[in-house]
Amino acid sequence: MSAAAAPAILSRRRVLAGSGALILSFSSLPPAAAQQNAQQQKGGKPAGATPQLPGDLKKSPLLDSWIRIDANGAITVFTGKAELGQGIKTALLQIAAEQLDVDLKQLTLITADTSRTPNEGFTAGSHSLQDSGTAIMNAAAQVRQILFAQAAQRAGVPAEQMKTDNAAVVAPNGQRFGYGELVSGDMLHVQAAPQSPLADPHAYRVMNHAIQRVDIPAKVTGVAAYVQDMRLPGMVHGRIVRPPSYGAKLASVDTAAVEKMPGVLKVVRDGNFLAVVAEREFFAIEAMRALAVAARWQETAKLPDAGNLAAVLTGLPSQDITVLDNQQQSAGGGKSLEATYTRPYLSHGSIGPSCAVAQLDNGALTVWTHTQGVYPDRDAIAEMLRMPKEQVRCIHVEGSGCYGHNGADDAAADAALLARALPGRPVRVQWMREQEHVWEPFGPAMVVKVKASLDAGGRIADWDYGVWSNTHSTRPGPAGALLAARDLASPFPQPPPKPIPMPEGGGDRNSIPLYQLPSARVIYHFLPAMPVRVSALRALGAHMNVFAIESFTDELAAAAGADPVAFRLKHLGDERAREVISTAADRFGWAARPRQTPGRPPGHGYGFAFARYKNLAAYCAVACEVEVERHTGRARMVRAVAAVDAGQVVNPDGLVNQIEGAILQSMSWTLFESVTFDATRITSIDWATYPALRFSAVPNAMEVHIIDRPGAPFLGAGEAGQGPSAAALGNAIADATGQRLRDLPLSRERIRAALGA
Repeated sequence: MSAAAAPAILSRRRVLAGSGALILSFSSLPPAAAQQNAQQQKGGKPAGATPQLPGDLKKSPLLDSWIRIDANGAITVFTGKAELGQGIKTALLQIAAEQLDVDLKQLTLITADTSRTPNEGFTAGSHSLQDSGTAIMNAAAQVRQILFAQAAQRAGVPAEQMKTDNAAVVAPNGQRFGYGELVSGDMLHVQAAPQSPLADPHAYRVMNHAIQRVDIPAKVTGVAAYVQDMRLPGMVHGRIVRPPSYGAKLASVDTAAVEKMPGVLKVVRDGNFLAVVAEREFFAIEAMRALAVAARWQETAKLPDAGNLAAVLTGLPSQDITVLDNQQQSAGGGKSLEATYTRPYLSHGSIGPSCAVAQLDNGALTVWTHTQGVYPDRDAIAEMLRMPKEQVRCIHVEGSGCYGHNGADDAAADAALLARALPGRPVRVQWMREQEHVWEPFGPAMVVKVKASLDAGGRIADWDYGVWSNTHSTRPGPAGALLAARDLASPFPQPPPKPIPMPEGGGDRNSIPLYQLPSARVIYHFLPAMPVRVSALRALGAHMNVFAIESFTDELAAAAGADPVAFRLKHLGDERAREVISTAADRFGWAARPRQTPGRPPGHGYGFAFARYKNLAAYCAVACEVEVERHTGRARMVRAVAAVDAGQVVNPDGLVNQIEGAILQSMSWTLFESVTFDATRITSIDWATYPALRFSAVPNAMEVHIIDRPGAPFLGAGEAGQGPSAAALGNAIADATGQRLRDLPLSRERIRAALGA
């Protein structure tokens, strides 16, 4: 790969002169790279204003926070983001390899670690490539220019005549300078520049190519891959005895018999926090069960009526937030519709229950955890233990089934408390299945009420939308966000719930339709009261809001006598949105689908839906075919075709994986999943009481079509497909049955009831 235009030759003395910051100015970037640089500056600035650093370089502006090169040529890439199964380890390596012009195998990636990596907060909201990927891309490009400048100085030729080859800079006469020999001391410990000489996206050799994911081999061959697999020398095992219900108080417990059980090292009690540590995992489980039998709890029946959840939520005091108010005098003249849609509380349903390992050694605590935010979790644990946060280190290790705010942070806190009780020994804590299902923070229940009218020409004339929901994030934060911290004898208070501000939003995420509406109002009825424990579940409120908006859009299309796809295109001015919709419809064969019996297979229906995630990330459209058994109510997606525009693609195979995963996960939420509870306790405690998608329900075929945007900014795609998939499935079931179901899940029982079967 040939070099882009380089700055004047720099010496190390000049690099470090003055304030110690490296300021690079590139006068002639390749056109595509220049366009990408311009697009990456978020939020336009007035002429003459200092441009922002791209991505998370704003948070960690030193180049060696992201890229380090050792004297032996070893190259290390750092990210504060965590691999959660979304494939970012591979994608971030591809980005660095492309900009440094090295082989992927020459790079080592270090992910979220409070002692080694930048603080990038949480791995959430499909921000990994958008924030960390952008930072690494620009840092790597700037490091490459420093290498060019150093090599050019040594060769005595202009930098633009140098080339890169296999981690070396090569002069016109063939003289080679390895990256390691060009970098010395703190040469890369310099401030990043706002603009970078990015490689031409049309000449990419690593990015925008399907690369086998680096994290998969261990996971499919049984090699230790997860925190659940960790085994450290001298490690012991802890188990927690959780209260049987929210707010239960530990009245008494006789620990004498448990303390004498085989292998038991210690019973730990601090207020309502009760646990046991043993030499072996089996001993810990047996002791935990015996301790649970010995414990006496005082419970209070305070959970709401699960059978009337919509009325419960809309009846709670709310903080009303105006998300959009563009109400105009309606032209009217057409039909008016209104509808209510509901979603229950949803569990993360992680395959592997939450786990962590912690060790207190010489006053310093190390925690290995599958948290999505090592820095916030570290701060919360340090506060809980009343330790300086500098003495607490959190290291991310992948978890078996982790996304959103599940029990990972709480397991880390449990392990930290037990490690404090047994200094010097690594303590492994793994939750039991029923603990995960009962005590993880659930995805909040939601209620949407929407009404709209059509004008005489069959266009939407006005739109009025209200959504009721709890907060969609109670992540650490303060210590009180951790279960164990709230159970201690000197408890930490639970932090007050807060809405997540727009434009990303929480319960109101994606509550503003992307369609052109002459008159529209959107109100978020934020509910501070939380009947059950809630926090972030993948896509936050976007899942339900897109389901409601796209279901209602189909209802409006039917009222207008219009084809659902044509109706959407009629209301869209965003050309990228239109292309995504048209691509999905064309590849599905939407125009040729059978619409009337006998052409339509019995019990089959077709659905379509679209959204741009958060109205600022990836575009996604989904078309699907379902079959519905009228006598059983069983609905199954037969075929799905999706189109996605995620800006510049890093790993096409990884992007396809994300959308396929979104379709399957959303199918599970839409057809099967619902947290259940009685007046006192959570009752969906296992896979029998909380059913999820099984292999028998997987579609026969799924296609994902990527719209390539070379040089465009990365658009987060990890959560782009959940809402459109749910709505497409709901619309297809309505098409198959002739009945519109608006309450999730669209279970067999509800479908049978709607059909009168």
